[in-house]
Amino acid sequence: MNIFPTQYSLLSAKALKDVIEQKYGFHEMSCRLLIHNVSDTYILENQTSRYIFKIYRDAHRKLDEIKGELELLNILNQRGASVAHPLKDLEGNEIQAFNAAEGTRYGVLFSYAEGEVVGNMTDEQLTRFGTEMAKIHQITANLELSHPREEFNLNTTLTLPMETIKPAFKGLDEEYAYLEQAVSLVFKKIEQMDLPSFGYGYCHYDFLPKNFHFQEDGNITFFDFDFAGKGQLVNDLASFYAHYFLQVLANRMTQEEADNAFQVFLAGYHKVRPLSAAEVKAIPYFGFAWWIFYFKFHYDHFEDWSNFFFGPKFIKERIGWLKKWMDWYIVKE
Repeated sequence: MNIFPTQYSLLSAKALKDVIEQKYGFHEMSCRLLIHNVSDTYILENQTSRYIFKIYRDAHRKLDEIKGELELLNILNQRGASVAHPLKDLEGNEIQAFNAAEGTRYGVLFSYAEGEVVGNMTDEQLTRFGTEMAKIHQITANLELSHPREEFNLNTTLTLPMETIKPAFKGLDEEYAYLEQAVSLVFKKIEQMDLPSFGYGYCHYDFLPKNFHFQEDGNITFFDFDFAGKGQLVNDLASFYAHYFLQVLANRMTQEEADNAFQVFLAGYHKVRPLSAAEVKAIPYFGFAWWIFYFKFHYDHFEDWSNFFFGPKFIKERIGWLKKWMDWYIVKE
């Protein structure tokens, strides 16, 4: 019987458990689905150990890109960065292949990031986060992987996303016109910066609190390097800046409190790695580009991972956020 064309399958947790136990020599593990969206994330555990198993979508990550992510994580792990890293099976393989309904899907077993997400960080945690991010940047600055990863530049974060998302704005001409104007301003501002003087290397590009865990002893572990790519390292600081924007937007803290917290983080970063005044000043502009990049991602992939919220309501809300970002953080002259 021919299999009907499939866009995005969901692999059985029970069947995965059996395969993983056999390939990695595990015993008496349980396996359950944690997340079904950008990729499928499963947790495996028994009385003594926990692991994360991630199944990638072909529409989102090709095999070479997955290899690039694992190459980066292995380098970070070997050089002392605190990251959830890939684990090898009994035959020394890091990547598993599954003959799914839509074709081959690849999976990777990762070490488990102990601890929990902390949204409202203490000064001590912010300092630790800053120093650990800087350590990662010390390693990735000027690094060249042997496998391709996306490059974050004016084309991939601003120009191409605007071209891609335009069809979604049918009937929302006013919103798209505003976005065009804002993108044009930010593009020109970034273009005028002395970008060659900025730190450059591989960025995580999604340093929101959901992607790192703190343990009770203060240790931190980073994970989910799915979007890692090459660009100005200030991109990572900009992605974290977005966290505080959302906190202020939701009235969880004042702008003054957000600014003070971010300064504590920056001071921690400075303990390990220098950051120029120009780079700090550029953070809001790179943060705006970060929002536009992910606007394109939502548009590209909403059908594949049941992103049912993408539509006129989502677009209007997101444009409202971007207007506030422009009003609060971007110099208009």
